[in-house]
Amino acid sequence: MILPLRLERASFSAAGREIIPALSLEIAAGPTTVILGANGAGKSVMMRLMHGLLAPSGGRVEWSGGDARRTRRQQAMVFQRPVLLRRSARANVVFALKAAGVTGIECQYRADEALQEVGLTHVAHRPARVLSGGEQQRLALARAWALHPEVLFLDEPTASLDPSATREIETVIKAFDAAGTKIVMATHNLGQARRLGDEVVYLHQGRVLERAPVEQFFSRPATAEAAAFIKGELPWN
Repeated sequence: MILPLRLERASFSAAGREIIPALSLEIAAGPTTVILGANGAGKSVMMRLMHGLLAPSGGRVEWSGGDARRTRRQQAMVFQRPVLLRRSARANVVFALKAAGVTGIECQYRADEALQEVGLTHVAHRPARVLSGGEQQRLALARAWALHPEVLFLDEPTASLDPSATREIETVIKAFDAAGTKIVMATHNLGQARRLGDEVVYLHQGRVLERAPVEQFFSRPATAEAAAFIKGELPWN
C-alpha cells in the first residue's frame, strides 16, 4: 500500500514563473478524485508532481510506501496524447511489462488480458501508431492495466476524442475503479467530472480553493471562483 500521497507545501517554478505556490494536499485510497480548474490553474503540473515526473521546487511530495522505485511501480499515468512505440499494440504492452520486471509467460498473459480488457484484442498485432485516436488512448490504458497499478493518474484522457471514443475510454476508467485502482483525473469536461468523479479538487492559480463531494461542488460551490468556473465564466482547458 503506497497511499496516502501527500503534497506538503509543494511548489513548482519554471522560467522564472511560479506555477504552483506551496500547495498542500493529501490523496487517499478510495473515491475517484477529479482535478478541475481554469486554463493555467496548474492541473497538469500538479499531476506531474504527484506522479514524480517533476521534482518540486520547494516542499515535499511523499508516498507512504517510502521507496521511490517501489512507488513508481505501483502507479501509472496516461496523458492526453499517448506516446507509443514503433511496434505493434501488443508489443507496446509487453514492453511496459518487461520494463516493470515482468517476464515469461506472466508477461504474455498480462499483455493479452490487458488488451482484452480495453477491447483491443482484434488489433493486437497492428502497428500502434496507425490506430485511431481512441484506440491509441485505450492502448495507453491497456499498458497501465497490465501493471495493476494502485494509483492511476489521468491527465485530460479524452480531451481530443469524439463522443463515441470518449464513452469507450470512460468505460475503461470505470473498470479500473471497479478493480480497486485509485483514480486521480484532470479533465476539462464538467459532464465527465460528474459521471466519473466522487470528489472534486478545484485548483485556481496553483492553489486548492475547494475540495468537496462532486454533487456538492456543482450544486453548492463554496467559492466565487468555482461558481464562475461552473457557469463557464472563466477560461478553461
